[in-house]
Amino acid sequence: MFRFSALFLAAAALMGASPAMAQAQGSQKFENLDRIDSLVAMTVGANLGEPGGPAAPVDRRLRLAACPTIPSVEGPIFGAAMVKCDALNWRIRVPLVAGSAAAASGLLPRTASTYGAANRFTRPAPAVAKEAVVRKGDPVQLMAGNAAFSVSRMMVADEDGAMGETIRVREDRKSAPIFAQVVEMGVVRVPGFNDF
Repeated sequence: MFRFSALFLAAAALMGASPAMAQAQGSQKFENLDRIDSLVAMTVGANLGEPGGPAAPVDRRLRLAACPTIPSVEGPIFGAAMVKCDALNWRIRVPLVAGSAAAASGLLPRTASTYGAANRFTRPAPAVAKEAVVRKGDPVQLMAGNAAFSVSRMMVADEDGAMGETIRVREDRKSAPIFAQVVEMGVVRVPGFNDF
């Protein structure tokens, strides 16, 4: 009887300790997927969800053997980054968000001065800021319509806006904002009425 209870207690102790032991051993057996996400973002020069960056984090269900060295990242190649562990001979493909110079021309450096002023890695100079024709708090005429009809209403601008920019306007402080495009000084238009 005593022997059975001692075995039972030993088994219960092992069962209680096994999740912690498995978790500690699991982190050593499998590759750190957060590290892969970081390596991809650093290599392509864009963060998760940004143009040219990873489209999504690496699937957390993936169980890759822990690479004894830092995995290499190549790309972007055909809209994805290739992460490889040459020591263990595994590789995965990480899809990237389209719409960036990174996807078309390779890596983007953090600073252009490192590579010289004129080369294909140089980021374009920031666009010259347009002059705001509508200022926050200005009364504006909100127009909507097309060739057959038009309606207008007086609103107040919630933010500054230059010609062609979309800004928020509202009827009063308590009303919900409406997005409208600045068409001229003091006049904004509801998007979607192109024939106006």
